[in-house]
Amino acid sequence: MQLQDILYSQGFGTRRVCAGLVQQGHVAIYVDGDAAEPVVCRDATQDFEEHGLRLNVQGVDWPYQDKAYILLHKPAGTECSQKPSAYPSIYTLLPSPLRQRPSKSNVQGVQAVGRLDQDTTGMLILTDDGPFIHRLNSPKRHVPKVYDVTAKHEVTPEQIKRLLDGVLLHDENQNVRAAACEQTGSHTFRLTLTEGKYHQVKRMVAAAGNRVEGLHRSRIGTMDLPSDLAAGKWRWLTIDELSRLTATT
Repeated sequence: MQLQDILYSQGFGTRRVCAGLVQQGHVAIYVDGDAAEPVVCRDATQDFEEHGLRLNVQGVDWPYQDKAYILLHKPAGTECSQKPSAYPSIYTLLPSPLRQRPSKSNVQGVQAVGRLDQDTTGMLILTDDGPFIHRLNSPKRHVPKVYDVTAKHEVTPEQIKRLLDGVLLHDENQNVRAAACEQTGSHTFRLTLTEGKYHQVKRMVAAAGNRVEGLHRSRIGTMDLPSDLAAGKWRWLTIDELSRLTATT
């Protein structure tokens, strides 16, 4: 694939912009995977095997990714929307190439796999792989998502039991149950859900007789949010992590 097309596929702008980056000496290639320094390339039409290719664009290393799979630790006070209404968008936490990756759909760049409320923190997966998004979000797949809940009032065994047995939410015609629920402190518990209704955790806790004061998603499927990934930071999913998430679906 020509270098300008590789850069375009990674979200570095139009093909003309990408060609300009190359011609101006802003793009270097790690010709040998073990090479310490990349080699500047000024020919935008030069062909490269894209898989496994490592780029350095304007001083930043960038591995070629056919599809982008991103792990983000969402901070409080952010919205999972491209057009936020009151708080900053989570997408502003990502570099522009991830937000500009070309797509066959009307929506450009990576998209969050499900949403978290603006005051909810924790694990988010973002990708431009549409079928992957559908598999993780589909209620038929029953992908478990684990939330650490801080309640306003003291948590009682009866409330835990209600969450496990099922509570009736407003505008719902049948009970909604937690897949698992474990009390972890006087005002805290861990809740596992396998579906994603609107404000589900907050509505379930309210129906059980309490109120959510803090909410953090700590796991999706069999994958935990890494303890060394600070709030507001992102990284690429590893091959092993992606395999585990794919196995979940």
